[in-house]
Amino acid sequence: MPLPPVPRPADVRLVVTDMDGTLLDPDGRVPDGLWPLLARMHDAGITLVPASGRQHATIAAAFPPERTPGHEELVIIAENGTYVTRGGAAVATDDLAPEAVGAIVRAVRGIDPVRGGAVVAGRRSAYVERADPGFVDHVSTYYTDLTVVDDLLAIDDQVLKVAVYDDVDSATGTYPSLEHLAGTLQVVVSSPHWVDVMNPGVNKGVALRRLQATLGVTPAQTVAFGDYLNDLEMLDAADWSYAMAGAHPDVLARAAHTAPGNADHGVVQVLAAMLDGR
Repeated sequence: MPLPPVPRPADVRLVVTDMDGTLLDPDGRVPDGLWPLLARMHDAGITLVPASGRQHATIAAAFPPERTPGHEELVIIAENGTYVTRGGAAVATDDLAPEAVGAIVRAVRGIDPVRGGAVVAGRRSAYVERADPGFVDHVSTYYTDLTVVDDLLAIDDQVLKVAVYDDVDSATGTYPSLEHLAGTLQVVVSSPHWVDVMNPGVNKGVALRRLQATLGVTPAQTVAFGDYLNDLEMLDAADWSYAMAGAHPDVLARAAHTAPGNADHGVVQVLAAMLDGR
């Protein structure tokens, strides 16, 4: 597909990108073409921010110091906006109350255990009580620091969110089983196989607006890329918003522009065109 309009590099100070289905290729890897662009962005004073439902440790591992200029100040929006760091130090966090965690875990226990399971995402680690290798191997793709426990209600950690994996379809399977929690919590379909439950009013967009205020950056100076429903508010916070080709229809309708899909390294294509002034 032809490239959409791109801003001039002098007009941009912040680039925020979702990971799965957006920056990462279909095999879950950062495209090789990103690394030289990061050096050019750093020289131009443009900050790249990965923003994902993934765990902070998993996101950080994807951006090793030797390949990421300015790594000592790397900004990460993790766990769908519940945990924001800069240079490894917390900028903003939003912890679930223990009683909320209990309500979510008990609700998930009522879902067919063969279909999926809960991941309690804490600041120190993520925790699962379903221990079969297939489930653990799948979850570890998104949660590098993962601990198997006997009882999710007995963990000692500050909990950021509870992510629920659905092996079939999260929107038609898991979400209806958790929708009753939406009166006091936020229940979000974050991908075709995941539902995230967090405090109300927490999302990537809120995290991005806090970050913009901290860095003194405006929406007009912000570029954002996303592909799924948990990216909507983040796209709203950027004047230069891009939905990936093949994104959820609501995301395509909300974004200002459409970028080539992640299989075609659309984020890299748009950033390269921006930096080249095309």
